[in-house]
Amino acid sequence: MSPAGRFAPSPSADLHIGNIRTALLAWLFARSTGRRFLIRVEDLDDRTSADVAGRQLRDLAAAGLDWDETPQYQSAHEARYDAVIADLIERGLTYECHCSRKDIQQAPRAPHAPEGAYPGTCRDLTDAERAARRASGRPPALRLRSETDRFTVTDLLYGEYTGVVDDLVLRRGDGVPAYNLAVVIDDAAQGVDQVVRGDDLLSSSPRQAYLGGLLGYERPVYAHVPLVLNAHGKRLAKRDGAVTLGEIGTTRALAEIARSLGFQTTTPQGMLTEFDPARLPREAWVYRPG
Repeated sequence: MSPAGRFAPSPSADLHIGNIRTALLAWLFARSTGRRFLIRVEDLDDRTSADVAGRQLRDLAAAGLDWDETPQYQSAHEARYDAVIADLIERGLTYECHCSRKDIQQAPRAPHAPEGAYPGTCRDLTDAERAARRASGRPPALRLRSETDRFTVTDLLYGEYTGVVDDLVLRRGDGVPAYNLAVVIDDAAQGVDQVVRGDDLLSSSPRQAYLGGLLGYERPVYAHVPLVLNAHGKRLAKRDGAVTLGEIGTTRALAEIARSLGFQTTTPQGMLTEFDPARLPREAWVYRPG
């Protein structure tokens, strides 16, 4: 399988100009390195919509992005995730977790525990404690029994990045495969060895790279690109006004994206001729509709 890059939107809302900008950068990174470019629809969450997914694909095509295979939908591959989870269970690398979010927030932590990490409340329960939690009726999540609390990855824009690795959730209490598991498995299954996405996901990379190593996968090349923010410095969202491709207009949206990235041309093919990762801005772009 030849190497690939990808863009993997969740169809919970129409793509805004920030999403299109990230998709364009993923396309540029892949095309400039001779990789296939793939689209994966991450639709495991019940807040997603097939109609939204269709509109997202149409917007990407309207923006001049092309892809090399029919887009895959995560919901079609739950057997793939179940097989990996079964293997991890067989290897003794999982445990049940009955904690709610409130339980996790209120749990005591070791003095030097990484901020935001799961505190390990259910990791080493006795048989009696585990039976009592099962009797409570709360469906348990399934967590990875990690053997490290930090892991280092190399990012094309950020350099070496060391982040938290905790006992991450593999399968939620409602039975849905967790994001950190699904994305790692899907990338490996599709031959994705280049992951370009927003830098809000940089902190997830150590967890995902660590899990991929346990599964025997090659570590992808990472490039986390700056987000697009609103006038208040917050992540851009629909509530910020005319931000979708349909509202802005494709020609204008591409022109604004090109300007934000320092390109002289405004079409993806034209930007490809100018593309140099070393020249990409490292700071967020503040977008002001109108």
